[in-house]
Amino acid sequence: MRILVVEDEELLAAAIARGLRREGLVVDVALDGDVATEQLAAHAYDVIVLDRDLPGRSGDDICREVSASRSGSEARVLMLTAATGVDDRVGGLALGADDYLGKPFAFRELVARVQALARRTGTRAPMRLERGDLAVDVAARRAWRAGRPLDLSRTEFRVLEALLRADGAVVSAEELLERVWDERVDPFTNAVRVCVMRLRRKLGEPAAIVTVAGSGYRLE
Repeated sequence: MRILVVEDEELLAAAIARGLRREGLVVDVALDGDVATEQLAAHAYDVIVLDRDLPGRSGDDICREVSASRSGSEARVLMLTAATGVDDRVGGLALGADDYLGKPFAFRELVARVQALARRTGTRAPMRLERGDLAVDVAARRAWRAGRPLDLSRTEFRVLEALLRADGAVVSAEELLERVWDERVDPFTNAVRVCVMRLRRKLGEPAAIVTVAGSGYRLE
């Protein structure tokens, strides 16, 4: 699940992003509306946590655009604002926001609302994945091979999940960067290769991940 946090209060944006990453989510941050528009053009997001009052392009304009382009599978919008009156909430929802949360808010409530919105994006993806002797419980973030629990980092878990969802098809390094890492990663990094190497070691023998030269990785 990839989330875009659009919030001009830098400390608040960082706190939201840090907390969502602890929940195993991939999070990008934009501190103004212009940067948010660029990121929306470059990446596919499941949920946008969007402040209404932004420098540059307004949150209202961004919400209108996202709502107008929606075909049933694009990002859902959770709008944040310090204005909590009924008229403000109604106004935000009228712009096309899917949910509305007033500041200050409890972080647990923010996470619950983000997860609820993500479940509404397109067809709900299965929460348990299996291929051969590999199994993953996405909701619990647990993985097994031949019944043996695997001690995986969040990144390793997300790579394994992406490969399982591909169901034997090749997943390129670029796709893994898009799905598993956020915008802070260097696009020329060897992070994917290193992570796959660690994951292979933890999965053990026989080798489960195949490197397809010039294309990417797939599960046997």
